[in-house]
Amino acid sequence: MADTTLPPLPARLRELAALFLKLGAISFGGPAAHIALIESEIVRKRQWVTRQQFLDMLGAANLIPGPTSTEMAINVGFVRAGWAGMCVAGASFILPAALITGAFALAYVRFGARTQAVSVLGGIKAAVIAVIAIAIWRLGKTAVKDVGLAALGIISLAAFFLGVNPIVILFGGGLLGMLARQIASFRASSALLLSPMLPRSAFVPCVTGMWSFWLRSFGMVAPAATGAVVARPSLASIALFFLKVGAVLYGGGYVLLAFLEQGLVRQHAWLTQQQLLDAVAIGQFTPGPVLSTATFIGYILGGVPGAVVATVGIFLPSFFYVALLAPVLFRLRQSPWMAAFLDSVNVCAVALMSGVTFRLAVDALRGWQAWGIALVSLVVVLRWKVSPAWVVLGGGAAGLLLAAYR
Repeated sequence: MADTTLPPLPARLRELAALFLKLGAISFGGPAAHIALIESEIVRKRQWVTRQQFLDMLGAANLIPGPTSTEMAINVGFVRAGWAGMCVAGASFILPAALITGAFALAYVRFGARTQAVSVLGGIKAAVIAVIAIAIWRLGKTAVKDVGLAALGIISLAAFFLGVNPIVILFGGGLLGMLARQIASFRASSALLLSPMLPRSAFVPCVTGMWSFWLRSFGMVAPAATGAVVARPSLASIALFFLKVGAVLYGGGYVLLAFLEQGLVRQHAWLTQQQLLDAVAIGQFTPGPVLSTATFIGYILGGVPGAVVATVGIFLPSFFYVALLAPVLFRLRQSPWMAAFLDSVNVCAVALMSGVTFRLAVDALRGWQAWGIALVSLVVVLRWKVSPAWVVLGGGAAGLLLAAYR
């Protein structure tokens, strides 16, 4: 049963800050591990919400763009202490990961070219490829529910390699899924088209407006990479790029790789493929949201100010979505139209993850040492279910040891 005796607001804010600072600092292992930790603290230990309320919040977080675990923290803060609680809980969960990732970025810029650092990063990147590959396999088994979705995934993967923008792939696939649902419903029973559960007049204008925004902001097809990094972008450009990504990022932190690779490496040429892979490796190694990778990239592009604006930009949309869309999302979650849309988006997200992981693997798995670390990491995660953070750390140590015996 949820806690019905609320202490004064300042006390609740202190509780939220202490709890989510702690969780942000120790939550290794990805979104699933983060959510398990949050559930243990607020349902079983503190009884701030009931298990059903927690599941409702989790369902809503899965329907909106952004990092699910961060949005859960924001949601808990809102339920516990209103608007102020929402800000305190979300910021407290993000802050430890941002600070730790920023520290790694500082060390990377200063010492990344040293032989020892290169060896450690090489081992980390090989382990990261294994971790992501397992995540893709597990997500794919859940996402690909029928032959139609499997075909959509193959089409999405082909579109990715042809250079189509990830935004277009995700939401184009979602709209195709809704269209297929409409056709199937029409064939089954024309009466289903008149269902009032989700009026098309309310949903279609929203999709149309967002579609127009995505096309204007990102373009239908990203230009090919030039192979060289251009001049440093302005802080406004960094902030705007990560704000756009945070506003439309479906599918969790791993899908972030597809957006970053397409935008930062191929479209804008702000980073090299190597720098992006290093950033992904650090994002996997540190606790908290995977989206703290933005902090690392922001530091490389613009120093401390760049890290700050990138972090704020990528997380800010989550606060707005939780605050403004939750009442609508609880209703939409039960709609067959939105179910078809989300099933299709999830498959497209897995396809994007597969495509970008292939590109990253080509860069990371060079030499028998890297392949050996990747294969051992696969076995360790599959056989003993070790936290990905420890696997990535072990990969770095193995890279250093193997380099010493060359």
